[in-house]
Amino acid sequence: MSRDRDAARWLALGRGGGRKGRVGGPPRGPARVAERHARAASRARRVRARVPDPAPGERISPRGHGVLIPVAVYGAAGALAVVALVWTEWHGVRRPEAALAFGALIAAGEAIRCVEAPPGPVRGGGAHDPRGEPAPVAAAGALGYALLGRLGGEPAASGVLQVVTVVVAASLAGLVVPLALGCPADSGHAARRVLTVAFAATCFQPLHRTGRLAAWLGHGPYVVGYLLALLALTALCDAVLGAALARARTGRPYGPLGPLLRDELRALGGVGAAVCATGVVMALTVAVAGLWPLPVLAVPLLLIQYSYRRYAGIRATYRQTIASLARSTEIAGYTPAGHARKVAALSRAVGRELGFSGPRLTVLEYAALMHDIGQLSLLDPVPAGATEPLPAAEQRRIALLGGAVVRQTGVPAEVAVVVERQADPYREQPLAARIVRAVNAYTELVSAPAAEGAAGAAALRALERLRLSTARDFDPVVVEALAAVLSRQVYGRPR
Repeated sequence: MSRDRDAARWLALGRGGGRKGRVGGPPRGPARVAERHARAASRARRVRARVPDPAPGERISPRGHGVLIPVAVYGAAGALAVVALVWTEWHGVRRPEAALAFGALIAAGEAIRCVEAPPGPVRGGGAHDPRGEPAPVAAAGALGYALLGRLGGEPAASGVLQVVTVVVAASLAGLVVPLALGCPADSGHAARRVLTVAFAATCFQPLHRTGRLAAWLGHGPYVVGYLLALLALTALCDAVLGAALARARTGRPYGPLGPLLRDELRALGGVGAAVCATGVVMALTVAVAGLWPLPVLAVPLLLIQYSYRRYAGIRATYRQTIASLARSTEIAGYTPAGHARKVAALSRAVGRELGFSGPRLTVLEYAALMHDIGQLSLLDPVPAGATEPLPAAEQRRIALLGGAVVRQTGVPAEVAVVVERQADPYREQPLAARIVRAVNAYTELVSAPAAEGAAGAAALRALERLRLSTARDFDPVVVEALAAVLSRQVYGRPR
């Protein structure tokens, strides 16, 4: 190929001292770029020769590390629940009126978590975006019972294992209504609740029962500060568990935990703070006034839950509107069916690989959905909707028109900027635009009629083409992140 001959020529110039005064030494300028391209092509060919193509319909099994994390979390929560149930059955329930009141509150919170709950925004792989604590009333009741030291001025003597038993039994009883309404049971949230409640009870109940907490902190504001610090630590543990489960669910066992942990911590800033504060207030109020204030204390959380569900419904409707607008190019015959959805799914996965989270992921997904909207200005559709083979001026015109359309939709301005910069050299693009452009080119290459053969071979050839174009068009970092995502077989598979 002429490109290979050019690379060889530049390599010869670089190694042989093509510039005056440079004899030997590492190649620079075009020679360095050509050498990098040659190495990338050689690496792709070696991978293609080493990895056999999957058979049609074959599904690659997930890596062991990705399965180990949920097995450990679910196994620990299940073993703790069994031990607690057996212990409580053997020793009986202490202060059954408190166990019944808090258990009823937890069960009611689980039962109403599905009322008017809109469908959550769907991620690329089919997983729902985190919307915070799905049952704040149940979570506050569980934490309040874990921190219950006294009941109406008398010792409650609940114990760690009895707290776990009440939380498990009440959660199971409260799941009957959501399951009957067709709401799926979230085993991840259930396991996290069991472990975090057990952690909070372990840090409080033994110290209170033995009197060490009163001896160290007394009965004044220091106890409140200890409870708040304990709940903050409990929330952090819950966020770590949620991030670990999310990493295993998305098939990224070796990926960074930081972006996922930031997502979990960001969700705690709203409903999570209200849940922790209400749990402390419940424990302190019941210790003095008895059980009757529990329903009153749960009312604010009910209002918060209702408002948050309405807000989540508005966001879901907004995203569905954007997805419908993105499908206009498919309905008009400018792009293949499902192209925008595929680009958005894979762009989101690559964004997570590069550390995107929260609002940056949302901007990336919206831009990926609407990156081809400018093709509506074309008189004749491009074959297969592929814009990469078009002249640079035509690509630029389509990108600018697409950005102008996107600005009229009311999405954040960053989305329009990403769409407008699709045809620029990658060094002048924001990172989100680099991701969308590389993913769009890859999707067009593997979907083109010329991409004959097995899917694995077509993917490797597409990646090789992208790597050979990293001098101007594609960011090498983005291309390698795309290769990492594809190598884990997370794109297009349920998570």
